[in-house]
Amino acid sequence: MRLAGKAAIVTGGGSGFGEGIVRKFVAEGARVLIADRDDANARRVADATGAAWVACDVSNAADVKSMIDASFQRHGGLDILVNNAGIGHLPQPLEGLPEDEFDRILAVNVKAIYLAAREAVPRFKAAKKGVILNIASTAGVSPRPRLAWYNASKGWVITATRAMAVELAPFGIRVNALNPVAGETPMLKTFMGEDTPEMRAKFLATIPLGRFSTPEDLGNAACFLCSDEASMITGVAMEVDGGRCI
Repeated sequence: MRLAGKAAIVTGGGSGFGEGIVRKFVAEGARVLIADRDDANARRVADATGAAWVACDVSNAADVKSMIDASFQRHGGLDILVNNAGIGHLPQPLEGLPEDEFDRILAVNVKAIYLAAREAVPRFKAAKKGVILNIASTAGVSPRPRLAWYNASKGWVITATRAMAVELAPFGIRVNALNPVAGETPMLKTFMGEDTPEMRAKFLATIPLGRFSTPEDLGNAACFLCSDEASMITGVAMEVDGGRCI
């Protein structure tokens, strides 16, 4: 029960890595609020775990404010904010991505973290404690061709994590990131372009441990970084990638 008594928000908690984080946090005693624009999946995970949920577009300022308010209304506060929601784009030449897709990637992968921080950080400062965990990617460390703008958005997340950690440390607030390699999530097909045995084998050949990240892997790593066991760890972008970035 490493998170007993903690109130947590997990954005994008209705599927993929977010679902794995929600399930682990609940198992470790946290009171979790799932924030997701996919109502059906958010409700499914909430029903399965006992977590609460709220409909939220993380790129919308009003939705994000409502999300933070909901944690205080339902769980009496907020101790942990996990910025997990993210989107990618199909592999393509960097000059070929439509502008509206580029804008959406920045809105969900980048602006959402700013919006969440704008609402959560003043409350964390008042409490003199708090943990923020941003889900970045190995793409921000070791970019793959034809995913240029996704790579760039995750590189921003890593830099933002470090900048936030330095600025917020005097207030007792820790900020870390996780860098998963592509995993068994709905986004896998997006990264590969197509989900075929041949494409999977080609991708897996780049991962020394020979498998994709799983939601359970991310849940376990997130639990550690958000727990008091990691009280001396801030500004870290920890790779959960089976050796992909070596």
